[in-house]
Amino acid sequence: MENSDHEKSQVFIIVEILEYIPNSVVIKTILRKTTGNVSVVSFDSGEAMTEKISPFDTFIQVIDGKAEIVIDGKSHLLDTGQSIIIPAHSRNTIKANIRFKMISTIIKSGYEEVS
Repeated sequence: MENSDHEKSQVFIIVEILEYIPNSVVIKTILRKTTGNVSVVSFDSGEAMTEKISPFDTFIQVIDGKAEIVIDGKSHLLDTGQSIIIPAHSRNTIKANIRFKMISTIIKSGYEEVS
């Protein structure tokens, strides 16, 4: 897993900055701040992230392939170009029935202002 900001002020193609690695989930952080982060993730076929609960909303966008996002036990199948918001405090897991890549965006600030 790599956790460094991507080079700023440089044009890049998001789907090309991260390769698929057999039997792996690979994460590259594009931007990391105390207020949140943006990461690109590749999943090889059959891989999954451990179920977790985040205190923040998480925006997921599939940029290659197809993903299965399970939120509080309900499965959502997303194709390339589709997105979903995983609500804060929800049990969730992300699965690769076939390999895929996604962008994950978490914003950690502003929750105190929302009622």
